Amino acid sequence: MTLKEISSGPDWIVWIIGILFLIISLILISGHGANLIAGYNTAGRDEKNRYDTKKLCRVVGIGMALITLMIFILAIWETVLPAFFSTVFFVITVIDCIAIIILSNTICKK
Repeated sequence: MTLKEISSGPDWIVWIIGILFLIISLILISGHGANLIAGYNTAGRDEKNRYDTKKLCRVVGIGMALITLMIFILAIWETVLPAFFSTVFFVITVIDCIAIIILSNTICKK
């Protein structure tokens, strides 16, 4: 059983989400878009001063780029990949999110 056989929605939705994630990833990797990071945009001035904004944007942007790459892999090879790859995608996404949290709280602090 492949991913195509278990998917029920149209393919163009995955492509739109992938392109949207790609745009956001590029904005974050460039060091801009700190207001797109959840929690950072609502933090107080003292909390924001404890973080290097450029490093934080780059860490989150690279982590999001990995998720974007996985989305494009799912979209391109959905007729070839087995159905369990959705579980692999989920596990990689969770590990990536944990890595983003750890890195943002270690190397991004001033």
